[in-house]
Amino acid sequence: MSASHQTGGRHRKATEPLDKSGQRVREMFRQIAPRYDTMNHLLSLNIDKWWRRKAVDRLTIQGDAPILDMCCGTGDLAIEIANRAGGDVQVIGSDFCHAMLEIARDKEDSRVRDAAGGAGRPTIPFFEADSMQLPFTNDRFQCVTVAFGLRNIVDTDQGLREMVRVCRPGGQVMVLEFSQPTLPILKQLYGFYFRSVLPRVGQMLARNDKSAYEYLPASVGQFPCGEALADRLRQAGLEEVEYQPLTLGVATIYIGKKPAAPQSSTATQRAADPVEQPMRMVTQ
Repeated sequence: MSASHQTGGRHRKATEPLDKSGQRVREMFRQIAPRYDTMNHLLSLNIDKWWRRKAVDRLTIQGDAPILDMCCGTGDLAIEIANRAGGDVQVIGSDFCHAMLEIARDKEDSRVRDAAGGAGRPTIPFFEADSMQLPFTNDRFQCVTVAFGLRNIVDTDQGLREMVRVCRPGGQVMVLEFSQPTLPILKQLYGFYFRSVLPRVGQMLARNDKSAYEYLPASVGQFPCGEALADRLRQAGLEEVEYQPLTLGVATIYIGKKPAAPQSSTATQRAADPVEQPMRMVTQ
């Protein structure tokens, strides 16, 4: 996962864009990494696990081609996908925050120990990587996913283009993201919760960087959702784009298909693939 820095709190104008500069983003998430899972439970009113299960339900996993979970954070979606995919499919997690990846690695290590060797599926490798310049060749993954991280990428459209680039023709790109309820009363209540309650609760938990707990709800309020985000997926090159609101619109699943490549251009495309760049796998 990736994010941003200080928002200026409740006095920040809703129309003022959030600063998502890389170093400040990384530092903020380094600080909140030990409490990130707790924050997700607070943001989602403790139903984020169900949302992830519903998101994985939408994936069509076929054959043994690998799957990438981008902005994987502490690894929950990658682990859910791997448990569903079984022993033939390698799931990979990538994120640019080392502290988040350390927690993801610890979760996976604990699962392997508890499952007596991993329950028959490959162990998930977690790599430190920039989501706007993924270190993978074109057309590599049958599914590329991101949960609660797309809104935190500096350039949303570039992040989506990278997801499409590394997805195989005919494969799926799936986004699970917080969104804004449309029912007027619920929208007002949820907005009050995000703006006034959540930052105070987060600060009680953290006692270090108050701006992080103001940024998280602000980032949801400023991020496109519904048809606006679905259109961004189409502009990135996806077809058959659909979206499914969850819990009265508090979160939304977006899914699209990468068009099948014309057979005549396949050899040319493969020849033009970038050389895969070295990655730093989180091992300790």
